[in-house]
Amino acid sequence: MKNNYIEKVENYLSALLPSANCEEKSVIKSMEYSLLAKGKRLRPTLLLSFCEVCGGDIEAALPYACAVEMIHAYSLIHDDLPCMDDDELRRGRPSNHIVFGEDIALLAGDALQSLAFEVMLDNKALEKAGINGAKAAGVLAKCSGARGMVGGQVIDLEIEGKSPSLDTLTLMYSKKTGALIKAACVMGCILANADENKIKAAEKYAENIGLAFQIVDDILDVTSTTEVLGKPVGSDKENKKVNYVTVLGLEKSREIVNELTQQAVNALTIFENDAEFLKSLAVSLADRVY
Repeated sequence: MKNNYIEKVENYLSALLPSANCEEKSVIKSMEYSLLAKGKRLRPTLLLSFCEVCGGDIEAALPYACAVEMIHAYSLIHDDLPCMDDDELRRGRPSNHIVFGEDIALLAGDALQSLAFEVMLDNKALEKAGINGAKAAGVLAKCSGARGMVGGQVIDLEIEGKSPSLDTLTLMYSKKTGALIKAACVMGCILANADENKIKAAEKYAENIGLAFQIVDDILDVTSTTEVLGKPVGSDKENKKVNYVTVLGLEKSREIVNELTQQAVNALTIFENDAEFLKSLAVSLADRVY
């Protein structure tokens, strides 16, 4: 990933968190614990990359890139809760609720969701982004809600212990993981005032890398270790969850990842030579070991 993207996002995220010098400091420290934990920063990187290849202003897009990361961080906090996946480890550290308790962790997730929209709709952000800033915020709201990321989590909970079809799995992945990735790519285009053809190309790219990303997660859940991943492995089997590997096996799952990655690369043709980073990013995500 472009190091300058990650560095910009890290610095901006730190500046956006409210001061912990207050009575409600416990929830702010909980927010900080998850939001500033070292991660791939994939979603903000995608947003900034698409904004750049479409000729947009990276600085004006930064609040929106950070907002997507806030939504992602909140989803991870909630995903680890005992009422969800009940995971005690995230990014090599104890999960948020292990450190701060379930109540504060839940509220920290809620607060990060609110902060994301506060950041995007701030007067200074909208002065730079204009109406496209409001449009981008609308995309994030839709993709993170009941018909998007949250809906995917609901499907995940409801199929636990059952034998869902591959179509149901794919739908769940497209929402739980893919929706926020798609939001990031589309928002980057919108903030650069890109035309509809480029937005559609970004959507296609996002749909393919989003599904590939989750299938690689399924593969790593079987083939990797907790030390390498920084989170528990074998959790799907333990929770009696069906995934691509349990349905199709490792070899076929890897084949599908490669096919999806190639389709993602093909979708970038409209951007010509400006999309080399996005192409290499798709390949690196397919090949990742953590």
